[in-house]
Amino acid sequence: MMLKIPTINASTPSMGIMPFSSRKASRFFGTSADVFPPFLLKEMEKIEDPFARKLVSRIEMLPVELTSSKNCIMSSCVKPTVQDTASPLVLLHGFDSSCLEWRYTLPLLEQAGLEAWAIDILGWGFNNLENLPICNVDSKRDHLFQFWKSYIKRPMLLVGPSLGAAVAIDFAANHPEAVDKLILINANVYAEGTGNLAKLPKSVAFAGVSLLKSLPLRFYATNKAFSALPFDTCLEWTQITRLHCLLPWWKEATVDFMSSGGYNVTDQINQVLKKTLIIWGENDQIVDSKLSVRLHCELQNAIIRQIPNCGHIPHVEKPDAVADLITDFVPRQLPDTLSSLPVVPEQEQNLLVHQI
Repeated sequence: MMLKIPTINASTPSMGIMPFSSRKASRFFGTSADVFPPFLLKEMEKIEDPFARKLVSRIEMLPVELTSSKNCIMSSCVKPTVQDTASPLVLLHGFDSSCLEWRYTLPLLEQAGLEAWAIDILGWGFNNLENLPICNVDSKRDHLFQFWKSYIKRPMLLVGPSLGAAVAIDFAANHPEAVDKLILINANVYAEGTGNLAKLPKSVAFAGVSLLKSLPLRFYATNKAFSALPFDTCLEWTQITRLHCLLPWWKEATVDFMSSGGYNVTDQINQVLKKTLIIWGENDQIVDSKLSVRLHCELQNAIIRQIPNCGHIPHVEKPDAVADLITDFVPRQLPDTLSSLPVVPEQEQNLLVHQI
């Protein structure tokens, strides 16, 4: 039976969540006091979006040892509240983003009884990179593999939005044993790496990266990524997207990635044999919709679904539609899963019935 997944209103009023200053006295904030430095917590206090605040409270740090450097990276992630015997979902994020992209869709997936991990890609998100590792494609792949080997340990449904789709394709081509299926959302997989940016002098690269975290540029990018977003919501979402940029190692990690040449997975696409769901927002202004058709043709075992009136990041803009599509795609034993569905608090149920 189809589960009806409602749409979340991103501008709903606060659920009465405690302020971050009370985090040490509240179990609600989990390990947040150990994860975030005080200056970043002060920035998080400005965020009113209850779903972002709730997901922040669930972020934990897990140690992951990289193969190349033997560095142990305290890696930020949101662990699942639901344990499922079927393949777990592993939710990636896009370029220079974080697991907070999944603030609206992750609760819906859990409501549907799915085991879902939201993890930060090495060099982005809230990973602790005090001992800065190399942040190129190889190290990002190795970090994801070591995370999978240490904590997930079963073939996964790997979900990659935007540039995260390139991360997913690169990973599936190199570690097919770790992947059951793929879900690619508004996939940015045909860019030829970072192009000429890789050739910039380091001083120029650092200046450009500093601009990348500026509020005006982030606001412009957020507005372009969504379809007809109200000003107040756009400003709030902009603040959420740049939280991780305030960490002291963000600039060095981003320059390192840009200088390394970035992702170029065009030749790997036809190597991916896993069943794949391609999700596309109809009004994407960042990646041409023709590329979704091309990707559908080049992947050997893919289906494609379009979400109307939706921009580049459907799992933020249309979380109900994305959750529906993912739920339909995930193989599950419904009787066993439904019998263990988590109870959704009444306050959250009320928030989940509004329309954006």
